[in-house]
Amino acid sequence: MTVDTIDPLLIAATADIANKGAAQSALQGIKVLDLSRVLAGPSCTQVLADLGADVIKVERPRVGDETRHWAPPTFSDDTSAYYATINRNKKSLTVDITTPAGQTIIKQLIADSDIVVENFKVGGLKKYGLDYDSLKQDHPRLIYASLTGFGQTGPDAARPGYDYIIQGLSGLMSITGPSDGEPHKVGVAVVDLFAGLQLTIGIQAALLARHHTGLGQQVDVALLDSALAMLANVGMNHLASDNVPPRLGNEHPNIVPYQVFAAEGQAHFILACGNDQQFAKLCDVLGVDWHTDSRFMTNPARVAHRSILCDALTKQFAQQPRAYWLEVLDRAGIPCGAIHNVAEALAMPQAKAREMIVDFKAIGSPVRALGSPIKLSESPVTYRMPPPRLSEHTESTLTDLGYDSDTIAKLKADGIV
Repeated sequence: MTVDTIDPLLIAATADIANKGAAQSALQGIKVLDLSRVLAGPSCTQVLADLGADVIKVERPRVGDETRHWAPPTFSDDTSAYYATINRNKKSLTVDITTPAGQTIIKQLIADSDIVVENFKVGGLKKYGLDYDSLKQDHPRLIYASLTGFGQTGPDAARPGYDYIIQGLSGLMSITGPSDGEPHKVGVAVVDLFAGLQLTIGIQAALLARHHTGLGQQVDVALLDSALAMLANVGMNHLASDNVPPRLGNEHPNIVPYQVFAAEGQAHFILACGNDQQFAKLCDVLGVDWHTDSRFMTNPARVAHRSILCDALTKQFAQQPRAYWLEVLDRAGIPCGAIHNVAEALAMPQAKAREMIVDFKAIGSPVRALGSPIKLSESPVTYRMPPPRLSEHTESTLTDLGYDSDTIAKLKADGIV
């Protein structure tokens, strides 16, 4: 089954593929050389590309990015859904960087680039003369963004990094999953994606700093650092108390009631009472006076008596269907929500209104993709190109560098591009 067989109702919006010329893109004129692959690095460069940067994605000849082969599902042109997730608005150039001729091409591109993004292991590009220290003398304005598993320093710097393993090492899995079951990973590679966003933020900060100083710098982002930062209030709970945070399933460590409950027929929904006033409204909806009980009057008291309160709520909610609870809770101003599957989420009218699915059929591609969540009023995101075919822009890129057709043909014959 291909992605193209998804129900048409999931197409929330048709992308405005062409830039209508209403405004200049935020990063128009910024040139990015993308030496990254798989998910974390490419997710960063797609954000930059969506914001208008000119991104050249460097891939291995004949093979390309690993995610091209992470299928099924695929679109009708055999583009894998995984690859399409994070590679729109980019040009594909194939180069064997292990060869001197390939390294020459990369260095020529770097000379005209504002940003290089790479996710090789620490020191992996040094032997090719493509590491930051080798490049910064000749290119002092270059922003060199490195995304690794453990960062450029520290005892684990040389180790490779994988999202799943980092979710385990960082403590994230220890707080995810049912309290009486095994630790769980998050359903998507959330550390990769979060680190990609951190890299994007670092790059844009470096661009702003360069505007003031005239100098580039290295941006060093690690999966582990990003995952530790993701611990947020749970990590801070430990620092404040020295206690090891438990795994609470769908319960919140600091707020009660703030979790999943089952309505009649085991239809689940989320209740999120964030303060005492909302809890009092909940009690009014339920026709109980628990908000006057000293065990439940304040949030700290409710946290201390979590099991008693939640057992009572469970019995109450089992008496009516989910639709009933969602209606009366929403009417009372109590935060609540259904738990959607992916199809239901993408079909929401709100997702359609926010153009969170883009369709490249208007420019001859079968690809549909999740849209950008960034909405800029004066320099909006544009969807200019679908995910490229492997090596689609190799010849045009080399021609722009001054290579003639015979030289390009020889490079292809030699397997360099």
